Amino acid sequence: MPLPPDALATARACADVARAAVLPHFRRGVTVDDKSDESPVTLADRSAEQAIRDILSTRHPRHGVLGEEFGRSGMTEGEWCWVVDPIDGTRSFITGRPSFTTLIALLHEGRPVLGVIDQPVTGERWIGVEGEATRYEAGCLPLPAPVVRTRPCPDLAEAELSCTSPDMLAPPSDRRFSGLKHAARRTSWGGDAYAYGLLALGQIDLIAECSMKPWDWAALVPVVTGAGGVITDWAGDPLRLDSDGTVLACGDPAMLHAAVRALSPTETIG
Repeated sequence: MPLPPDALATARACADVARAAVLPHFRRGVTVDDKSDESPVTLADRSAEQAIRDILSTRHPRHGVLGEEFGRSGMTEGEWCWVVDPIDGTRSFITGRPSFTTLIALLHEGRPVLGVIDQPVTGERWIGVEGEATRYEAGCLPLPAPVVRTRPCPDLAEAELSCTSPDMLAPPSDRRFSGLKHAARRTSWGGDAYAYGLLALGQIDLIAECSMKPWDWAALVPVVTGAGGVITDWAGDPLRLDSDGTVLACGDPAMLHAAVRALSPTETIG
């Protein structure tokens, strides 16, 4: 199924307006509120999502929209639905770390077919379109290549593993993650969705996270797969809107089976 006309241009425009809404608040002591799930939210989050929604309602009024801050609008169960997270990594944003991102995805009948990961401060942007190679725009950083690839790493014992925070690993997920951590070469913490961009650049081999909502992972799918990787839930199944919240990304698809096995409850340590 081809993308709707101007869908890619729309995604770029959404990322641009989100940058414009977010950057004036970065490292400016923005007020932070706690949502019902105790996650933080700021004026920057809300302003950026509203700016994105304004573009979507003008350019694609018949499409549904699902966003972290303002929920569902339009036909979110219809053929086309945009899924957006204005600031993925609000904790990083409010503490001045330039590892938060804006995530923009377009789903066709529940399947992500377009994804953008945008880092407003560095100007980096990853663009994934189903069936195409992932493209990378480096902003103010050295440009490794406009078309990026994950690196070969079929052996789990050689893998660089990443996860945003151990706080997301509530029981029994913590024990399952421990099995993967012991099997991998090394584990690093932090990064939010930015880590998936690094996986697409071949800097990270493996990411395992849980408690993920659709707006946390939808944009990541076309970026990771377009760079040669694979992204599933912890059972190795494709991600769906009703998935269990676990996400597993492997830069080298040959590692997937071993990673899923390490995450299995029967394989955990401790």
